[in-house]
Amino acid sequence: MTDVWCSLLLLGFFCIFTDLSFCYRGTDPGIHNVIHHHTNTQLESRQEDSMATRKRGLSRGNDSPEEAQQHIAALILARGGSKGIRLKNIKRLAGIHLIGWVLRAAIDSGEFDSVWVSTDHNEIEKVAKSWGAKVHRRSQEVSKDSSTSLETIQEFLKKNTDVTVVCNIQATSPCLHPTHLKEALEKITNDRYDSVFSVVRRHQFRWKEVKEGSDECTQPENLNPAKRPRRQDWNGELIENGSFYFATRDLIMKEGRLQGGKVAYFEMEPEHSVDIDVDIDWPLAEQRVLRYGYFGRGVSLIFCRVSGCLTDGRVFLSVSGEDMVCVHSRDTTGLRMLQNDGVEVVLLTSRDDPVTQSLSGKLKTMLSCEVVDVGDEPLKDVQEVMEQRKLSWKNVAYMGNDISDATCLNLAGLSGVPADASKEAAHAGSFACRQAAGMGALREFAEHILQQTEKAKMQMKQDRIDRNNF
Repeated sequence: MTDVWCSLLLLGFFCIFTDLSFCYRGTDPGIHNVIHHHTNTQLESRQEDSMATRKRGLSRGNDSPEEAQQHIAALILARGGSKGIRLKNIKRLAGIHLIGWVLRAAIDSGEFDSVWVSTDHNEIEKVAKSWGAKVHRRSQEVSKDSSTSLETIQEFLKKNTDVTVVCNIQATSPCLHPTHLKEALEKITNDRYDSVFSVVRRHQFRWKEVKEGSDECTQPENLNPAKRPRRQDWNGELIENGSFYFATRDLIMKEGRLQGGKVAYFEMEPEHSVDIDVDIDWPLAEQRVLRYGYFGRGVSLIFCRVSGCLTDGRVFLSVSGEDMVCVHSRDTTGLRMLQNDGVEVVLLTSRDDPVTQSLSGKLKTMLSCEVVDVGDEPLKDVQEVMEQRKLSWKNVAYMGNDISDATCLNLAGLSGVPADASKEAAHAGSFACRQAAGMGALREFAEHILQQTEKAKMQMKQDRIDRNNF
């Protein structure tokens, strides 16, 4: 055997056929650094606990204490009855729920005292809460096809009287970044604008529409055909891209509008201006978000099923009657790569499987990770581990292979399934491995996690460069 090492995890002992370098033990200095990294990540991810109580003191000269204490809320409208694409707000785009892209940007911006999703649908509510958002359960009166965004926002403000500024973020703008929201909000908090909305610059010549059958000729609306400019000689026009709208409570409630008073715009780059209305928009949006989307700060913990992910689920019986399982060296290397990058590994064994349950101690020693016994439905046990570490689902990766894993796969920020996973698990997972369980699938998913983490680090680095230079 060259590529595969079989760790014959017997009920009484285990043997290793190849020489492996195991991960640092819990007492080594390197692990203390990892724990410190996890603590920082946990503090950053406690948005759902701290947003409601954090207040931003905006001293504005002679402002009263009431005026100086602002509550700035992000609000994503996500009705269940979308017509163009059914339940598009929670359909997966590049492996992430569509609404998850903007929720991650809003929460990670750190600028909002609360982040909300307004919905009338149970599944959307469930997904919103999994990303750490609060839920405004909208009434039927503002859930009709004819209902406007303004009406829904006004209902939200009536129920949340402490909110002074609202940012209405469109769920269908998946390339939104935290820096966009931060810089736009500064126009409200520092420059005292009443409303700010996002725009994109377009270089498109417009012509007057002529009704069919009319003898009228069309006319140019924004160019002189005799002096048709080159693209580089024309600044173009600013067009609303619908990504977000900031507005004060008074503007919304007293004047009944989202744009008014002292108005400003925030210009976004074309590559970040993506909108999804119909099915044909989806493939293009997926390509764009993979290149220009915001991938967060990366995950800090991965849950992985032992049977059916780390192993192929088979149990071998030796001549002497001892139970054995086989583990691939590529998979253990994948786990070690994650640990070296600061990702905590938690392996899940089944309480109903005496073989894998009896291996818990050996796996913990071999792989320097925690092993948790879970029931038929792992959700409760997994959430207990997350609560102990004060993590939300957006900070967690999950690898499973069966129908019982579907809920966790749906909720996790990153989720993966081996090539031979059940149909239900494959549908719920965001990343489908080419390799089967126990044959390198875990290594494949680990590389995917590290790739997404690297993208997140590059984005944060670029954000720091942009803030320092501009």
